[in-house]
Formats: sequence, C-alpha cells, structure tokens
Amino acid sequence: MKKFLQNKKLLTTFIIIIIVLAVLGISVNLRRKRNTPLLIQSFGNDIVAVGARVVDVPVNLVSNGLNSAHSILNTQEENNHLKDQVTDLGQTKSRNASLEAENKQLKSALKLKSTLTSYSVVNASVISRSPDIWSDLLVINKGSTAGIRKNMAVMCGGGVIGRVVEVNAASSKVELITTTDKSANRFSVQAKAANGKNVHGIITVISGNNLAFTQVVDSNKLKQGTKVYTSGMGGNSPKGLLIGTVSSTTHDTFGLSDLIKINPAGEVNDPSVVTVIQRKVTG
Repeated sequence: MKKFLQNKKLLTTFIIIIIVLAVLGISVNLRRKRNTPLLIQSFGNDIVAVGARVVDVPVNLVSNGLNSAHSILNTQEENNHLKDQVTDLGQTKSRNASLEAENKQLKSALKLKSTLTSYSVVNASVISRSPDIWSDLLVINKGSTAGIRKNMAVMCGGGVIGRVVEVNAASSKVELITTTDKSANRFSVQAKAANGKNVHGIITVISGNNLAFTQVVDSNKLKQGTKVYTSGMGGNSPKGLLIGTVSSTTHDTFGLSDLIKINPAGEVNDPSVVTVIQRKVTG
C-alpha cells in the first residue's frame, strides 16, 4: 500500500479515473432528473444544428438545380423523340397513300389489259413530270426497246390520258390529253346518240384544262353520262378507247357550235403507272 501511495503517477491516474466516473455518474443522474439538457450541452447541440442547416441550404440548392437540369434534359429528349415519331408517322402516311394510289393504278392496268384483248399493251411507270408543263408532258420508263412507237395511245385509270410524241431507247415522252398546246394532235372521238347513231368530233381543252367534245352535229342527242370513245379516224390511235363521259352541253363563245364538256375517265392529275396501247393484233 505504501509503494502504491508513493507511486505518484499511478496515484494520479487512479484519482483521474475516479473523478471521470464521478462526473459521468452525476451527469447521467442529472439527465434523468432534468427535462432539458445542460446549458453547455444545449449550446453545443444548437451549434451543431445551425451548422447542419448552413451546410444543407447550398447542398439542397445544388441538388435541386441538378435535378431540374436533368428533368429539363429528359423533357427535351422526350420532346425530340416525339417530334421524330410525328415526322415518321407523317412520312409513313404519305408513303402509304402513294402506294395505295399506285396499287390502284396497277390493278386498273391489269384490268385494262384483260379487257383490251384486241390490242397488245405495255405497262410503264412515270419517271418525270415537270411542274411548268404539268398538264402537257410526262416521261415514262419504256421506249423503243419495249416496242413503243410514236403516236401510240397511253391510258391510266381506265381511260386515255395522252399519246406518245417522242421515243428513245429506254424512255418516251407522252403528250397529255389536257395539253394547252394549240399545235397538239387532238384525238378524234365518237359517242352514241340517243337515236343510236354515232356522233363524231374531236377532243379539245377549254379553260382550266377541262376537256370538251367539239365540232359536233346534233349534240343535243348526247345525254349526260354518255361515254365518249376514240373513233380511230386519222390513224393515230386505235378505235374504242374510253376518253370519258358527257357532263353537260353548252354553246361556245360565239354561239355557233355546241360545246360538250367531258369528265375524263383516265387519271390525268397524278398518274404513276400507265398502259401504252401498242398495236392491234391481226389474226
């Protein structure tokens, strides 16, 4: 015991331990009895809370800013994706409409081929049509190597739309029936009147690229809906090809002759597949 008391370092350590244990015991006992923490503890807690708030404010601002930027980027990407889908949908609809029109014309060409048993026919596709001469000319992808010759009649949609005026090896130019060229070679046509007789005339173009059956005698005998066919006169086109139907009968500007308006049977506005009437088959 004397040695222990004489060892100052060991005694000092022992006393410090006793003091710490006593302070801890007193602190625990006071915490149990008090409703609020000690002043020093409360001050320390407040400092920690304020420090946490000071740090949280800029952290939250930065975090919210990053979240907003990310949300904006996601919204922009989604918007661009939706725009692309709308564009693709519009292109798909346009392509489908074009394919449906072409399919309809192909079916019409097949039907026409089966009905024109007296003629050889060549089907061709339209490859060019200039906007400034839209109602005058178009170019097809068949030429002399396919048997195409000048002045052959061209049909689309069940009716005549023009005739071949220029032939190359792999392409041909077609002059449309709606051409406003005064020097154009017009189709000679005929229609059966109410009395059973054939009424002859030629196809011309009046205002607005509308067709008319002119130079007709006894046109009053042609009723609305009467079908008009090529007459074969002049030798430039075969006989019996459908041009259109009578829509109305009026007089020309001078009142000297009858003017019979015709609804064309052929697809003149937007032909994509045409049928060239090649030649008459002889037995």
